[in-house]
Amino acid sequence: MFCDDCGSMMHSRGGEMVCSSCGASRSKDADEGEELVTTESQTDDDVIESSPDADFEGKPTADDVTCDDCGHGEAWYTIKQTASADEPPTRFFKCKECGNRWRGYS
Repeated sequence: MFCDDCGSMMHSRGGEMVCSSCGASRSKDADEGEELVTTESQTDDDVIESSPDADFEGKPTADDVTCDDCGHGEAWYTIKQTASADEPPTRFFKCKECGNRWRGYS
C-alpha cells in the first residue's frame, strides 16, 4: 500500500497503515475490497536460480554460445530482467555438456 500524500510505501502498525516517509496514517479497512499484495505472497518465479543443482533441463536451448570451460556450443538458458525496463534482459546459461554456468548480456 502506498501513501496518498507522498507516494511512499506504508507499513502496518497496529490497526492502521503508516507512511514510512511522511508519517501519514490510514485505516487498514479504508481500501476494503482492493487486493493487497505483500512480500509474503510473492513466489519464487522471479528468483534467479544460481545453486549448482538448479534444474535448467527442459528450458530453451541456445546454440549460439560457447562454454568457456569445455568449449561445447549448446546451453540451456533462462531470461530475467535484472536492470531497468529500458535495458535489455540478461540470459543465464548452463552448459549442456559440463554444467558450467554464466550470464550473457544482450
